[in-house]
Amino acid sequence: MTRYLPFCLLALAAGAATVPDARFDPQTGYRIAEYRGIIPEPPPGVRRINAAAVARLVDTGRATLVDVVPAEGAVREANGRWRLAREQRGIPGAAWFPEAGRGRVDPAIERWFLAGVARLHAAEPRRTLIVFCLADCWMSWNAAWRLKRAGYAQVRWFAEGADGWRDLGRPLVPMTPYPEPL
Repeated sequence: MTRYLPFCLLALAAGAATVPDARFDPQTGYRIAEYRGIIPEPPPGVRRINAAAVARLVDTGRATLVDVVPAEGAVREANGRWRLAREQRGIPGAAWFPEAGRGRVDPAIERWFLAGVARLHAAEPRRTLIVFCLADCWMSWNAAWRLKRAGYAQVRWFAEGADGWRDLGRPLVPMTPYPEPL
């Protein structure tokens, strides 16, 4: 009996390796739970960018900043306007799309996000799209991958996000959500 023990342990380990991780949507691969945590690598096809490189691109006008920090306690009304529970601070010049980084995003928010990024990109097509949230936030990972899947080639994932910007000694300013189209 003991001679079969290694094979049984191997079979158990193999079975455990195939258990799906409930924090990820099995169809899309987006993170859907526990959004704050260590992120081992950037989304497929997206390169990571550090705070110093983001600052250089911003300072030279070669970046379009896309902030996906959630709006805690906020309500998005039927007309697309947001009622915020408290002030949100972010990187100056960033377009803020609250809730767009969720793994299972509301379809109206996803349409607003993709249409808004399309408008931003059309206005400055040579700029690099830099997607961020806070440090260790899977929402920016999801949003960067969503944009890559939508066909954007120059997407960068700023993993340190607004926290990394602040740690560089750069200011954070009050933000308002990106406007809905009229």
